[in-house]
Amino acid sequence: MTESTPPLHPMEREQLRAESTLVVTVTPSSEFHDDITDSIAALEQGDAMDSTPTLSFTSYDDLMDTLTPRVLELIEAIRQEEPASINETARVVDRDVKNVHEELSRLAHLGIIFFEEDGQRKRPVVWFDELVINLPFDPEAGDTAAAAP
Repeated sequence: MTESTPPLHPMEREQLRAESTLVVTVTPSSEFHDDITDSIAALEQGDAMDSTPTLSFTSYDDLMDTLTPRVLELIEAIRQEEPASINETARVVDRDVKNVHEELSRLAHLGIIFFEEDGQRKRPVVWFDELVINLPFDPEAGDTAAAAP
């Protein structure tokens, strides 16, 4: 992955650290657009907003392609071991540094992790204690998950 993620402002990092849960959900793009529009209107009117950090995917496939068991293992290892760099993270999970770097860059781009930079070192930080996956099964959404009998 060649794109770079701009570093978070220190206030943004502190705000994330104050949260303990990341909610992950699947929201059809049309509903997502409506939710964003409603939220902007509410903010403009000064209404209070739900501040729970939420990551929305537009399909079950996108969610499952992103949060694979291997990625969840990486997130858990960072949370538990608190590695000081990307290289150390790769050693902790016994994976290739290049693969880990690419995966961490993708997770940072999604806001699942952020990096604290110390010179040339980039320390990955998982800012939440709990990951809650909310899967609405809406037959109207046109994107359904396979169900086991």
